[in-house]
Amino acid sequence: MEIKKVGVIGCGLMGSGITQLCAQSGYQVVVTEVSRELLDKGLKSIDHFMSRAIEKGRMSQADKEAALSRIKSSVDMNDFADSDLVIEAVVENMDLKKDIFAKLDKICPKEAILATNTSCLSIIDIASITSKPDKVLGMHFFNPAPIMKLLELVRTVSSSDETIEIVRKFGQSLGKTMIVAKDTPGFVVNRLLIPFMLNAIRMLESGIASREDIDTGIQLGLGHPMGPLTLTDFTGLDTTLYVADAIYQETKDPQFIAPVLMRKMVAAGWLGRKSGKGFYDYK
Repeated sequence: MEIKKVGVIGCGLMGSGITQLCAQSGYQVVVTEVSRELLDKGLKSIDHFMSRAIEKGRMSQADKEAALSRIKSSVDMNDFADSDLVIEAVVENMDLKKDIFAKLDKICPKEAILATNTSCLSIIDIASITSKPDKVLGMHFFNPAPIMKLLELVRTVSSSDETIEIVRKFGQSLGKTMIVAKDTPGFVVNRLLIPFMLNAIRMLESGIASREDIDTGIQLGLGHPMGPLTLTDFTGLDTTLYVADAIYQETKDPQFIAPVLMRKMVAAGWLGRKSGKGFYDYK
């Protein structure tokens, strides 16, 4: 099976990036949202991202126009009826994802592959709602999807070898390097990253060092592009807290217990860059 037409559910931060990446790579893409307002917001983000790429010499105007011409936006999931691959990129809510996959199971062709971009939820639980769990897997992209080089493929106990191989070739066509993880909480990257971020917050909370010194120590001492507190602000404290709580619920591993400081910041609406304030002030 060759993937020619891709569907993306959700045009938020991740969905818009995945849509852009697929369109830039030559695929016809249908992207859906629950409202035209959210769709327009996502499409505006794609346009802005591409315009910045042109300014930096990474894309031509002609390439931008060609990519945009391959994107069809819709508020009707029935437009996935001829998709070869559909990637779900909505909020981390299991009930919502199950509802979406149950609908996709009825709408999409029998041979279509269904993927979720979840960063922490059980994929087999999502797959079990369909009539073809062998064609369901995780495709965990990283933000921003058009730039980050890694694609984490997550294989459930039911994912077939054929499904993994088809998606691996698709990932290669997007210019990604892939790793394959088992369907366990946090997979590979978040299983390692979340404790790292939480420990940085614990260090700040206990007064071991300032936020600047924690971040500078990691940047210059370990060669990371940004420190863990800056990274948490970029990711979103609420998102990081949700993933930590979800992994803890599955594993009961104490390293995933979120610091009190983090919970209080989320309660105060200090979510990082997107709210204008987190560990740093962005206003």
